[in-house]
Amino acid sequence: MAKLTKKQKEALSKYDSSQLYSLEEASSIVKDITNSKFDASVDIDVRLGVDPRKADQMVRGVVALPHGTGKDVKVLVLCTPDKVEEAKEAGADYVGLDDYIAKIEGGWTDIDVIITMPNVMAKVGRLGRILGPRGLMPNPKSGTVTLDVGKAVKEVKAGKIDFKVDKFGIIHASIGKVSFNPEQLQENAKELINTISKLKPSSSKGTYFRSIHLSSTQSPGVKVDKGSFQGI
Repeated sequence: MAKLTKKQKEALSKYDSSQLYSLEEASSIVKDITNSKFDASVDIDVRLGVDPRKADQMVRGVVALPHGTGKDVKVLVLCTPDKVEEAKEAGADYVGLDDYIAKIEGGWTDIDVIITMPNVMAKVGRLGRILGPRGLMPNPKSGTVTLDVGKAVKEVKAGKIDFKVDKFGIIHASIGKVSFNPEQLQENAKELINTISKLKPSSSKGTYFRSIHLSSTQSPGVKVDKGSFQGI
């Protein structure tokens, strides 16, 4: 077992890692036990009672976090010439088509989100082997394949995120930064959990929400009492 660092020991001394805390308490604890010199991300891990190997139990969706993620999201829009100005005015960092497709094929992936249009997906589709493993492939279900590229860019810039259960039945998502106040983290977490709750597959039996943890980029996880969320 790896030896704990001084900072890790100090963090663990400030709370009981085996105890369930209310969302309000957990939000404050994560801020208190984070000692990084940068503004660390605050993440939530939600273990669901689903079998992701079954297509009808794949939980995936999008949510607009009330306070955003605190990240400067770099957006690339792959579109036809008539949509270029719309994308730029909405705040897209990069806009184009064939030139950026060639750039991605050459190994460039220094972006967080790619938004495109249905009528150019034939061209974008060939980037699947590069973008897929990095979670960058546009998808109509996440709102990143649309004719309304301006609206899509604004939503992503404002804090809209997409999430998907992994092969272990866990959803990982960033809900803010350590610099956020506890109330902002709580409201973002509640919005995400409420959205996940609405996506419960009808074929999923037993307990849907198995466990919820909050953590920052460099902190240990804090167990959250599911009773902190209404209706789950």
